[in-house]
Amino acid sequence: MTDSATRRDALEGLIVVEGLDAFYGQAQVLFDVSLRLRAGEICALIGRNGAGKTTTLKAIMGLVERRARALTWRGQDIRNLPTHVIARDGLGFVPEERRIFTDLTVAENLEVGRQPARGGRQPWTPDRLVKIFPNLAEMMDRSAARMSGGEQQMLTIARTLMGNPDAVLLDEPSEGLSPLIVSQMGEAVRAMKAQGIAVLLSEQNLHFAATIADRVLVMETGNVRHDGPMAEFLADTALREKFLAV
Repeated sequence: MTDSATRRDALEGLIVVEGLDAFYGQAQVLFDVSLRLRAGEICALIGRNGAGKTTTLKAIMGLVERRARALTWRGQDIRNLPTHVIARDGLGFVPEERRIFTDLTVAENLEVGRQPARGGRQPWTPDRLVKIFPNLAEMMDRSAARMSGGEQQMLTIARTLMGNPDAVLLDEPSEGLSPLIVSQMGEAVRAMKAQGIAVLLSEQNLHFAATIADRVLVMETGNVRHDGPMAEFLADTALREKFLAV
């Protein structure tokens, strides 16, 4: 990536979404969603269950039917690009469903995700990844089918990083995991940011999101209701109660 492109991404956004609508069949679930993810930024999509967080990530990746006034990745219009082309161009996606290859070993899953490093960054390797996820070091020859849910989530993130992405869409990384694994997830996200990787994560756990996110977008019934610094959101009790209280 050129210096001018890097400056543009920092100002305008790696991902720019304007007027995004998304559909499951005849049912519309996103309404005029707009957001920007800038280079090196961690942004959390939060909201109650069913607010549209996961659908937003899937719509960006082209995994659900969508329409948008603008949908760009590093300045390129991706509205008509298939998912695999978007991913190959450096936008990683970690789904909540942990879509690993259960008939392959951990090491083989990592190799499936390998792509060359971009922008002069140090490439992600299994040796680097086990420093973040030490549990994987002892499992390289283990079938992925014999891993726990938390271990499979680690592997999914690690495999995505093997693709050396410029940004990662991360869906509910802390869902159903032990506190130890959640802590390791946080370390992984911070390691991504330290290397300049931007992260857009969907998350219901505000405590987890607050420990890693620079900015927060609050979603409700398929709409973005608030967009601002995480610190300001945490300081505004009335705003949190309005959108997150059960």
